[in-house]
Amino acid sequence: MGKSKTKKSGPFDPKDFSPEEQLKFEIAQELGLDGKVMENGWRSLTAKESGKIGGLITKRKREMKAEALKAEES
Repeated sequence: MGKSKTKKSGPFDPKDFSPEEQLKFEIAQELGLDGKVMENGWRSLTAKESGKIGGLITKRKREMKAEALKAEES
């Protein structure tokens, strides 16, 4: 059995991302990793870089949830 390929053929286009992938790419841009991702894909990132992105995604989602709850209360 071979590995399933999750890599899409064709150019890497951030406009085709799901909302979660857009958030991930936005954070990568903020960290200056967007060029590396565009050139070599997500798998080219180190564990440290991926962890940093994951941590910031979690933080941002927590903040968005808190804002949504605050908006519902008022």
